[in-house]
Amino acid sequence: SKAGARVTALSRTAADLESLARECPGIEPLCLDLADWDAAEAAVGAAGPFELLVNNAAVAVLQPFLEVTRAALERSLDVNFGAVLHVSQIVARQMIAQGVPGAIVNVSSQASQRALRDHAVYCSTKSALDMLSKVMAMELGPHKIRVNTVNPTVVMTDMGRINWSDPQKSAAMINRIPLGKFAEVDDVVNSILFLLSDKSAMTTGSSLMVDGGFLVS
Repeated sequence: SKAGARVTALSRTAADLESLARECPGIEPLCLDLADWDAAEAAVGAAGPFELLVNNAAVAVLQPFLEVTRAALERSLDVNFGAVLHVSQIVARQMIAQGVPGAIVNVSSQASQRALRDHAVYCSTKSALDMLSKVMAMELGPHKIRVNTVNPTVVMTDMGRINWSDPQKSAAMINRIPLGKFAEVDDVVNSILFLLSDKSAMTTGSSLMVDGGFLVS
């Protein structure tokens, strides 16, 4: 929004949208659970057309591999993978119908490329998201629609603080990051803005690591 875009913000949590509307007047809120395909089809279709899309919704249900539940698996697949596929379909069809070039950024994770304890489902959904993004880039490229991912390390969002509040757990992760810190929200936002903008006009099917060097350590 601050970069000049007309923004529609989607969340299943009304309180978060109300807070966002106070922080950033002019943003159009849309309250919706993306796991509901029929509701998403109607709401996102009516709100468009769009030229840019950021798929950021995700859940992180952490369980040891031997304790993974079907409910956790289904919820994670529905949101982390299925919702991205579905919303991207809706928006990409709009872009093609309008005859406009576009850009899609899917928020993945360093966990797509490195095994993490208790992250069997999360790692797997993010790996699937990376490959989905590459196939999208291949098939949507002829329509002048670019698709990339950003792959952050732990980010200091509310969800990040919940899952990494244990000092012993967080220290073990930070010790594997050459820059010695977790990412802040703006680190990810700036990477997304780059991939949405014409400054990355020749970049598609790529994963931009925002991991402080975690994957090279």
